[in-house]
Amino acid sequence: MTSIHIDAVTLGVFIALFAVFTFLGFYGAKWRKGDLNKLGEWALAGRRLGFFFVWFLMGADLFTAYTFIAVPSAYLTTGALYFFAVPYVAWGFAVALLTMPKLYQYAKKRGLVTASDFVKERFGSRTLSILVALTGAVAELPYIALQIVGMEAVLEMLFIGLTGKPPSDIVVELSLLISFIVLAAFTFASGLRGAVLTGVFKDVLIWISVIIPVVYIAVSLGGFSSAIHNIASGPITSSMINHALSATHSDKPIPYNYLIPSKDLIGAYFSLAIGSAFALYLYPHAINGSLSAEDPKKLKIGTALLPIYGIGLALITLFGLLIYAVPGAISLIYTTKDGALTVPALISYTMPDWFVGIALLGIFIGGLVPASVMAIAVANLFTRNVIGEFKQLSPSSEARVAKWISTLFKFLALGFVFAVPATYAIQLQLLGGIFITQTLPSVFLGLFTNKLEKNSTIAGWAGGIISGLMLVLYANHFKSLSTSLFATPFGLIYAALIALGINLAITLVGTALATAMGWRPKEDQLEKEIETETK
Repeated sequence: MTSIHIDAVTLGVFIALFAVFTFLGFYGAKWRKGDLNKLGEWALAGRRLGFFFVWFLMGADLFTAYTFIAVPSAYLTTGALYFFAVPYVAWGFAVALLTMPKLYQYAKKRGLVTASDFVKERFGSRTLSILVALTGAVAELPYIALQIVGMEAVLEMLFIGLTGKPPSDIVVELSLLISFIVLAAFTFASGLRGAVLTGVFKDVLIWISVIIPVVYIAVSLGGFSSAIHNIASGPITSSMINHALSATHSDKPIPYNYLIPSKDLIGAYFSLAIGSAFALYLYPHAINGSLSAEDPKKLKIGTALLPIYGIGLALITLFGLLIYAVPGAISLIYTTKDGALTVPALISYTMPDWFVGIALLGIFIGGLVPASVMAIAVANLFTRNVIGEFKQLSPSSEARVAKWISTLFKFLALGFVFAVPATYAIQLQLLGGIFITQTLPSVFLGLFTNKLEKNSTIAGWAGGIISGLMLVLYANHFKSLSTSLFATPFGLIYAALIALGINLAITLVGTALATAMGWRPKEDQLEKEIETETK
């Protein structure tokens, strides 16, 4: 396969399916009608999603355009270390099954909308509630920005196929702006309902785009055996990549940073997987999606089915290996020096033009759907747990403010991408993961015990945030951020876990001291009410 299968048909399919996506987004306002002037209806779809829609929503929410672009690219350019994404999703859903049904029970009982609502209820601390809300909002901004980075890769592939050269910045920015105007409009009108319907549409396209190419390449192009044959001359280094490019007569090296397997990377692999698993359901968008379920049982079933997406992620990751079976696609990566094109290039060189349109649209809206849910989640936090702490809002005012904040946050993220190079967005997202993990004691541990003292928990949060930031800066020699791994006697460890350990130590020691000085937790009346209802 030496030519790109992108033409007018591809573009036509892409535009037609985007029109379907837009229709579904606006139709969400009429689907399972509710009073969208109430925050619970607009932001949580009235808590009426069955397990099927919870499964699709969370899949669309957590498996994003950036996932489908970044993970295969990292596997191609850096090595098997980034296969940690596969076990991490499985472990993350185990964490979700332990925590989200219990959080849902609290939220349903008291009409809570966010994790910060729960933190305030549990600890009786407005300060801690606001800190958790602000942490979530800060962590989400680069996360949304990275969805846009993934969408940019799709636009780049389209323009390369149609014109033979990458698009100009103004073309990409205008395309993204139009897409976000559409997204903002239907999110404002439909809330989470629009995200649910478009999420189902997006996931169907993604599954088609993953399974069919893998089967086709395996049957027609020799699949993994052909790819491995192309790299059999030695370890996966830049020289191997150039060996795979021999058919293109390329004589310049590709500046990739492949990590040769070592004992240090064992700790890196497992700590990245564990740390990411802890962080996954602390992100506001994951919690928002979970609280939209109809009842705890449907939430459990929908969450239990989510590891199926891990299979898709494993196949997507292996696209970083399969690309060696397609010299034309490897040549494009070499020419553009852009590993983000791994999946779009592989599909564009192997599949028919109409199918390429389906796949590229699936990846593209794979950024828009999560961006919608993330913006809704951040709007909830600011409305309920920041603004709401200083000004009492009526239900209708609360929903109206959340809609406008959601819209503003989307365009703030878009402007962030326009102003900040993609590399820095990725680096800031590393910090986002470290920061959001520091809310674990107040959110996850708070679900199972009321014996953590609020001021100690605040101090633990501060210690975790500061130490996480300093560890990352030190690991990068106080220069540009390029890693979130910190060298320890046990090998390279994800800084989020070290910072979380410091956080927990401060929280527990502080609580012990407070207890010794006479502090006692209040009787957990809410826990008793929930236990009574579940018996």
